[in-house]
Amino acid sequence: MSFEEFLQYCLSGVTVGSIYAVVAIGFNIIYNTTGIINFAQGEFLILGGMVAISLSSVMPLLPAILLAVAVTVVAGAAVEIVFIRWLKQPDVLRLIVITIGISILLREAMLHIWDEQMRALPHFTGSEISSIDILGAHISPQALWVLGIGTVIVVGLNLFFKFTLTGRAMRACAANRTAAELCGINVKWMVTFSFMLSAGIGALAGCAISPLAQTQYDMGSSLAIKGFTVAILGGLGRSMAAVAAGIILGLIEAFSISQFPLAYKDAVTVAVLLLILFIKPSGLFGSREERGLKEF
Repeated sequence: MSFEEFLQYCLSGVTVGSIYAVVAIGFNIIYNTTGIINFAQGEFLILGGMVAISLSSVMPLLPAILLAVAVTVVAGAAVEIVFIRWLKQPDVLRLIVITIGISILLREAMLHIWDEQMRALPHFTGSEISSIDILGAHISPQALWVLGIGTVIVVGLNLFFKFTLTGRAMRACAANRTAAELCGINVKWMVTFSFMLSAGIGALAGCAISPLAQTQYDMGSSLAIKGFTVAILGGLGRSMAAVAAGIILGLIEAFSISQFPLAYKDAVTVAVLLLILFIKPSGLFGSREERGLKEF
């Protein structure tokens, strides 16, 4: 393998891994606040991309993306209010089944609204054939947008959870929900807001990757599996660790393509997930005895 090929695989792996990291962060936001593993997170990405694609035909790209994120945020709130809020101390298995059911409902709704056709947003800058040369490797300008948006999401969440009143309230709910409620925090609203925040960053990521990967109604399941794998790899609930774990998985996938057929890419992800669950269920970056958004 030449240096140019090695660098090309690295750039591809980091780009894809950053998307997986954002999906994993969506998992962790909800898990930290509620203890729920939301397997509908992948559908939020696709919903945001699909809405943005439809809106971009009648308005400029930026307003279309912002409005798509807003629509997905409302959908995230509706999911929590309709399907989650009324449950009283449900067990983990019940919550998993419910979120899987929600993902199926969202997927079927998108199928009826947008059919099976592949769609894509236009590139934010440049075109499909545009590329930037880096030491002999080539990267699309859209990939830089993906990396930039991923970075903004991570930094923005870091600042949000550290310096805003709502962010601190969410951290309090993660640490001890009963104590947070006694302090006057509206725990139900914090749970709803966690779904809204998770859906919003998912939608933004879905818009960013649409010009590169295109968007289809049934792509959410694959993204959810990748995001869940990254969340487990980094340690469930550790959102900052998910960034490193996402890049690791992206690199593993990129270099696996150089050795195996493309059809085996998803099998590699599942193999990594099973390996981590068997060898180190707490993730590569250690374990914690208590949950909470301490890394933010």
